[in-house]
Amino acid sequence: MKQLVTPKQVAQAIGVSESSLKRWCDKGLLPTVRTAGGHRRMAVDAVIQFLRTNGQPMVRPEVLGLPSTTGQGHTMVDRARDQMTDALAAGDEEQCRRIVFDLYLSQHRASDICDQVLAGALHQIGDRWECGELSIYRERRGCEIALRTLYELRSAVPTPGPTMPLAIGGTLAHDPYKLATTMVELALCEAGWRAESYGTMLPAETLCEALRDTRPRLLWLSVSAFASPAELLSDCAQLYVTAAECGAALAVGGRALDESLRQQMRYSTFCDTLRHLVTFVDTLKSVAAR
Repeated sequence: MKQLVTPKQVAQAIGVSESSLKRWCDKGLLPTVRTAGGHRRMAVDAVIQFLRTNGQPMVRPEVLGLPSTTGQGHTMVDRARDQMTDALAAGDEEQCRRIVFDLYLSQHRASDICDQVLAGALHQIGDRWECGELSIYRERRGCEIALRTLYELRSAVPTPGPTMPLAIGGTLAHDPYKLATTMVELALCEAGWRAESYGTMLPAETLCEALRDTRPRLLWLSVSAFASPAELLSDCAQLYVTAAECGAALAVGGRALDESLRQQMRYSTFCDTLRHLVTFVDTLKSVAAR
C-alpha cells in the first residue's frame, strides 16, 4: 500500500500554506484520494513527482519520511559516487539516502542514479574489501544500506498501471546477489513496466514455470556468480527457448559475464548498464504499439 499524507503535512514539508496546497489539488496539479470519511489524502510518491516536476524546494523533508537535509545541498553526479562510497564505508545511511533523493528530486533518472552512483560506489567498496582496506562487516553493511535505500527509492517511483507490459526476473541458482536484480526492477518500473523481481538463487526450471504462468514481455537475468560455465550456458539456453515460446525477450547482464561466455550464450540482448536495458525495452514497447 502507498504511504498517504495529509494536505497539512505536505504544506509543512514544502513550506506553503494549506490553502495554497488545496488550490493546487483542486487544479489537478497534485493528485489526491479520499478516505472513507471524505478527507483528502496524497500519496507520498505523487508528492515527490510533483516536487521533481516543479522544482519546488522543501523546508521539512522529514515530514515526508525523507532525510532532514534533503534538498538543502546541490549534489552533482560526478561527485556523488565518491560521496556515496565514503558514506557506505562509514555506515552513514542517512547520508546515502540524502544523496540519492537529492539526485532524484533534481530530475536525475533512478536508472542513472543506480548506474552512475550506487553501482560505482559498490564496486569501489568491493575493491577496498578485496585489497584489505575495508573489513568484511563494513562491506556487508554497505550492501545492506544500499539495498534499503533502493527499496525506499522504489517507493517514490510511480507504480505502472495494470495495462503496462510485464517483466520478470532475478538471479539463477548459485547467485545470491540481490542488489543488481533490485536495480533492474527499479529501472524497469521507472520505464513504465510492471517489473517483478523474484529474488535470488532461482533454478532455471522455476523461471520457465514463471514464464508459462505469467506470460511476461521480458525476462531478465542478473549474473553476478555461477557454479560452472556449462551449467550457466545450459540454463540460459533453456530459458531463451522457453521465453521465445511464451513471446518474451531474454535480457542478460552482470559482472560475472566475460566476452567468451557472452559469445556462447543465447539471449535477446546483453546489457552492460541499466540505461542499455531501458533503451532496449523502449524498443519492445514501440514494436508492441505498432
